[in-house]
Amino acid sequence: MYREDYINSLRNELLDMVRDYLTPVAIKYGYSEVPLETNIKWRPLVLFLGNYSSGKSTLINEFLGSDVQATGQAPTDDSFTVITYDESADDDGQIRVTEERDGKFLLNDPEYPFENLKKHGQRFIAHFRLKKVNSPFLKTLAIIDTPGMLDSITERDRGYKYQEIIGDLAQIADLVLVLFDPHKAGTVREAHESLRETLPMKTFEDRMLFVLNRIDECASLVDLIRVYGTLCWNLSQMTGRKDIPMIRLTYAPKAAASAKSPERDTSYLRYLENQRDEIKAAILQAPRHRLDHLATFVETHGERLSHFLEGLASYRRRLRLFRIKFFVAGFFISLLAGAGALGAAMATGVLPGMDLYMMIGGGGAVALLAFLFWLAVVQKFFKGRFHHRQMENLDDLTPLDNQTRRDSWQAVKALVANFLKKTGGRFSYGEVRRNYASVKMVYDKGSREIREALNELAAAGHDPVKTVGRSPGEQQQPADDLQAVPAR
Repeated sequence: MYREDYINSLRNELLDMVRDYLTPVAIKYGYSEVPLETNIKWRPLVLFLGNYSSGKSTLINEFLGSDVQATGQAPTDDSFTVITYDESADDDGQIRVTEERDGKFLLNDPEYPFENLKKHGQRFIAHFRLKKVNSPFLKTLAIIDTPGMLDSITERDRGYKYQEIIGDLAQIADLVLVLFDPHKAGTVREAHESLRETLPMKTFEDRMLFVLNRIDECASLVDLIRVYGTLCWNLSQMTGRKDIPMIRLTYAPKAAASAKSPERDTSYLRYLENQRDEIKAAILQAPRHRLDHLATFVETHGERLSHFLEGLASYRRRLRLFRIKFFVAGFFISLLAGAGALGAAMATGVLPGMDLYMMIGGGGAVALLAFLFWLAVVQKFFKGRFHHRQMENLDDLTPLDNQTRRDSWQAVKALVANFLKKTGGRFSYGEVRRNYASVKMVYDKGSREIREALNELAAAGHDPVKTVGRSPGEQQQPADDLQAVPAR
């Protein structure tokens, strides 16, 4: 019980840290449109991605123990479906969908972490829904099924920005499954874009699982080897890596038995391990890494938000230096203008009878007018040029001397540009510095203390303890299941 209380205490501490220190700053400067803790306060999430015929729905149905999702060779479901456990359902032994709700309910109920998706518009909301199922598989996690990736389709065809939605969901997911099938082994355009650009920016490599599904549809072992080689090649191109990530091989035994054909020699299947159970085990491990993922969330956003504020502070520091230089230059130029006006008046005698003090006063008036003109017109013109030059060279705002900082800056660069464009550079330098110090403290000190606590938890004994997020009454798991996932 002590360890369980300790785990819950750590989880609450992480949520409080985000709510009290990161969220106020993130909202204020446009880093996030919704409170950051919204993304992490719900249960663990597993995101399913894949081609429209990769067998996502069939795999989900097998794990749930019922035909919850529609299946078929052609695209059968174009919705983003959140599938979660219904704790209020009667346990009558029949697994079924007990409740369905639409996207508006999901986006407006504070229980769910999807408020940030409102920005994707009504067309997306019409393709977003919730299913509650009384399957024991869902007691400690929730699943998000997604529309199958297609090749010749555009955002205009879908009516919403598919890649942005995938990225937002991947960012809050504890595990992302990417499924392929033998007929389109990594050749679909949307899959290429997701793996090349979207997912690397929104999640971590250790949270992605690659699956070659429906291998029973290969005509022979040679055909399977050819398909596997094609997928490996395509993954190397999509991920930009020479070392290919592990690919699980799997198929549905029932489908393989019912689809036997004399044209197909599937005898090779008996030599291969159907890794469906391994995939299932990996999914069930997602809740056990939730606490570590929360710590990673704090570290990641602490680092990125501090880098974001660092860029803003650098802009204001440069702007202040620019204004000081321009003020000094304007002061001396206005003095020269006043002196020049006075000298010209004395040399030409255009002001006869005027005593020296009045002439000096007139020269001072000219200097003052020149200085005001300098500040109101000339400085404003050059400040606009300064702002434009800084916007064109945002990378110069912060040192990018290692890959970690380059990755962090790449994640917030567009946000910095948006804020500077929105404000025109008019914001408090002192306030940015104070907010930066607060966020940096969370990143440097808070995240380190959380990691130390997690390491102590992982190393402490093997007494029985319930896993984070485990529902009341579920069988307890040993403490060593809480091994930390390496942070990026």
